[in-house]
Amino acid sequence: MIEPSNHALFLREADVAALLTMGEAIEAVEAAFRALGEGRAENRPRARVHVPGGVLHVMSAGLPQAGVLGLKAYTGFRSGVRFLVLLYSAEDGRLLAVIEANRLGQMRTGAASAVATRALARADAHTIGLIGTGWQAQAQLEAVCLVRPIQTARVYSPTPSHLQAFVTAMSEKLGLPVIAAASAEAAVRDADIVVTATSARDPVIQGEWLQPGQHINAIGSNQAARRELDTVAVMRCNRIVVDDAEQARIEAGDLIAPITEGRLSWERVDELAAVLVSRAPGRAGDADITLFKSLGLAIEDVAVAARVYAHALAQGRGERLPF
Repeated sequence: MIEPSNHALFLREADVAALLTMGEAIEAVEAAFRALGEGRAENRPRARVHVPGGVLHVMSAGLPQAGVLGLKAYTGFRSGVRFLVLLYSAEDGRLLAVIEANRLGQMRTGAASAVATRALARADAHTIGLIGTGWQAQAQLEAVCLVRPIQTARVYSPTPSHLQAFVTAMSEKLGLPVIAAASAEAAVRDADIVVTATSARDPVIQGEWLQPGQHINAIGSNQAARRELDTVAVMRCNRIVVDDAEQARIEAGDLIAPITEGRLSWERVDELAAVLVSRAPGRAGDADITLFKSLGLAIEDVAVAARVYAHALAQGRGERLPF
């Protein structure tokens, strides 16, 4: 449980990076999803406010078992995206911390994919096909490598300079072969685990590329008009799991498109929390193709922020705010 203090902490990006490991982020996110599945936590979908120059996004959740509730607010404008998490005590409502949350969001998104991979991917999965080389792609690769015995990663980006920089950096960081793929198809075919971490509006994966036994983490899009998988790819999946069904109906363009086309129904879609507490099946057999559509939940941010705050208290990090 969170210990009381007289003043809220302000934690910067450097504090988050110093205080949080990916392994601990995975642990916190899995515990939060289990709490959701058992009715011991609450998550509210993202709300968006549009102005001519950009968007304000707000999402909130409560995790009583960790003694916290909170929200993430972030703005997306041409000048950039700015993330903050406000963490409150679930006991008396005090503001505990204001946390810069770009690094935190990167790590919790990777952690959610790791939790889904552990629940849905084959136990012997050892190759990754990754599309995307941005900020989120780094955490996706790191997190999946912690939950499966990955031996090789094949990565594709349409920007050669980004691809080479990513391959060099992640090979060194992870100590395994991270190889540049010549195309998205080359990255996907024969990979045990496929990850899409792009900003694409149109599909970057075609259904004909998929092979029996693959697991897919689709994390790039959280807007109804965007998708990374075409309809054939979605329809080839034996199991489709989302982080939150209510949010998916609003934001999961990968699923909204085939549902609008009459090819899929929401009844075929389960939540990760239900899979973790065994209310919904995971992988039925080694030949299944499984899909985790990640949108990013506030409960993930709150769970990870609670860990960061507890470590900050213990280590004396952060700046005291005058309230």
